[in-house]
Amino acid sequence: MIIKKLSDVPFTHVAGYDHVKKQIVIGSDDGSQEIVMRYFSIEPGGTSPHHSHDFPHLVKIEAGNGIAIDTTGNEHQVQTGDYVYINDNETHQFRNTGSKPFNFICIVPQRGES
Repeated sequence: MIIKKLSDVPFTHVAGYDHVKKQIVIGSDDGSQEIVMRYFSIEPGGTSPHHSHDFPHLVKIEAGNGIAIDTTGNEHQVQTGDYVYINDNETHQFRNTGSKPFNFICIVPQRGES
């Protein structure tokens, strides 16, 4: 069993993401060979690219509020406590629309963090 505090997990570089911080909370370094739990923090005005992957995402909004943009460009308001499922190859983007950090947990298969 592994127990961690988010404050003890280092930040990793995220190329192509504007004003976004990422932490790998649980991953291969912890012995997890199938799933990776990541924590993202998007600063006010920040966004992830409008992109897709060949793996699904499970997302839980932890703090703040923002927009989840789908494949067709539709904007969906999301806030603390909301859950988002992004299917394989589904284009998506997250954008902070608030004045505080927009934080979320994102769980992907191991190949999503390779």
